[in-house]
Formats: sequence, C-alpha cells, structure tokens
Amino acid sequence: MTHPMVKIDGRQIGPEHPIYVIAEISANHNGDLGQALEIMQAAADAGASAVKLQTYTAQTMTLDSSAHDFMITGGLWDGYSLWDLYEKAHTPWDWHEALFAKGKELGVTVFSTPFDATAVDFLEDLNAPAYKVASFEVTDLPLVRRIAKTGKPMIISTGMADFSEITDVIETARKFGNGELIMLHCISGYPTPPEDANLQTLAHLRDTFGVVVGLSDHSLGTEVSVAAVALGACVIEKHVTLHRKDGGFDSSFSLEPQELTSLVRQCRSVYSALGSVNYDRKPSEVANLKFRRSLYVVEDVAAGEPLTEKNVRSIRPGYGLAPKHLDEILGQRIKNDLKCGTPLDWSMLE
Repeated sequence: MTHPMVKIDGRQIGPEHPIYVIAEISANHNGDLGQALEIMQAAADAGASAVKLQTYTAQTMTLDSSAHDFMITGGLWDGYSLWDLYEKAHTPWDWHEALFAKGKELGVTVFSTPFDATAVDFLEDLNAPAYKVASFEVTDLPLVRRIAKTGKPMIISTGMADFSEITDVIETARKFGNGELIMLHCISGYPTPPEDANLQTLAHLRDTFGVVVGLSDHSLGTEVSVAAVALGACVIEKHVTLHRKDGGFDSSFSLEPQELTSLVRQCRSVYSALGSVNYDRKPSEVANLKFRRSLYVVEDVAAGEPLTEKNVRSIRPGYGLAPKHLDEILGQRIKNDLKCGTPLDWSMLE
C-alpha cells in the first residue's frame, strides 16, 4: 500500500516517517525579537522539527474600528478591538529575516502562516519552504489559491470548517498547488477541552481525502497530541512559550520548553511503538522463552513404564515438549529410566 508523503525542507513527512513536531511562536514573543529568538532556541533544544510564525499586520487583518463588529467579547482577548489585538500580537515583518536565519543556524525549518497576498509575496522573497493556512482562513479560497500557486507544500488547519468547507479547500489546494498537502485536524477553542478533540476524525480525514494528517492542538498539556499520534497523526503543532507567566496572548494554552521536550519524546516513542502488523517473535522476547510451560517428568519413571497424568505435567520452564502434545504422549512408554525434573523429548519415547 502506498502512503501519501510530503517533503518540507528535505524532511519527509508521512505515516512511514518519524513524527513532525511544529512549535508555533504566534504572539508569545510579546513584541520582543530577543524573546522570539529564545523561543526558537528552546524549540530546537526540545527536538522540534520546525518553528512556525504568523505573517500579518493589523492593516492586513482588519479595520481600525471600535464599532461593535470589531470588538472582542468574552474569551482570552475580551475587551480588545481586533485592530489592537493584531497590532500588539503580530510578528513584525522586519524580524522575519533574522528568524529565518536563526532557523538555519539551529537546523530547524522555519515557515509561516500568511494572512493575505502581500504576506505570501514577502515570504516568497525569504524563500519560505512551506506555507500554513490558518483555520480561520480556510474559507478564504482566493488566499488559498494564491498560496497554492507558489508550488510549495501546504499545511491546512480545519478548525471550525465543516465537511463541505474542508472539501472545498482541499480541492482548491490540489487544483492550483503541487499536490503536497497536510491537513491538520483542529478545534479552534482556546484552550480546547479534550472531550471536544474528536480524534477519530483523523483517520476519516486521511482515508476520505488521501492526505497526510496531523493535529493542531490547542488543548492543555500533551495527552491529546500523544493520543493523536497513536491514531495516525504524522504532524503535531503546538503553541510554545518560554514561560506562561510572561502573559503572551497565546501563553495560557502554550507549552513551556520542558513540556515541549516531553511532547517530542512521547510522540516519537508512541510512533516507534506503532510499528507494523507483525506476529514474529521479537528480540526482546527471546530470552524469556525458557519461562513458558512445557512437559516435564514430575515423578521418577522406570524404562518401559507408561507416561500418565501423575508422572507428567505441564510446568515451567520451557525446555520440554510443548503442552499441546500432552494428549499424544499420555499412555506411551519410555525407553530409559527418567528422573523427576527431566524435560520430555520425542526421542525418550518407545
């Protein structure tokens, strides 16, 4: 069976390859380039495969308005206008060159989520190796088309999208792109309660559309991501911060560096445990074969006497005949005297 595979920055991603972990910086830099670079360093130290940015300005996202439609009510960003939120949270475009360079220095892939065509053009000038489509932008098919036309691999989050919208975005990405597509199952709740995760969707998404699948995980902790790997996720994306107490816009549902280290280790361990369908005896089992049951003489037996349920039993260890042969050997006579504790062998029978 041929599995879909995507290659980003020379790294193969798919069911037959190790888990690809993306550390999302988002707004957790708190407007400080030094902090953004520290998060990148921490992500590399934790073993992340890639670091993801977001490329937008307040101007490319919304209008500078305090009218009701543009105000946020409830949730993490209650009371902000959209303009003020994006103005404070965005990653300045003049940082990007330094962030991409840091990625090369660390050996970690850097790519971004563009939120309009000008951001795509800007990232193309930086030779971004791939693009992410944010869950909130899944229905912006003209933007998806523009990203696809770069010919780069695409990673698309499904948060809030219904099945029809997911179908539309995949069709658009495939029609105009290079065909290398990763779909991230995503719940756009911040944070996402585990009971909302519905991880069974991963297999359906994979099998229905024939794509590499992963999880963009906004739940607290690492458990949901690890479970997703067991259910077929090839990519895990998690927001990362240096310290949740720093109070970044996304910090409350982000992992700290030591948690990211644990996530990477757990996900890769689970992936290695998946293996393949295999009933062969494993190397780690061989030494324990001797502790299986087998047929032993449990009373002294003289030559010519028959074997009975009294003088033969299935016991540990496993140096004798397999217990399945008990009915065959009962009643048969032995060639030579046998002492209690002798493992039975076919050669001992008349």
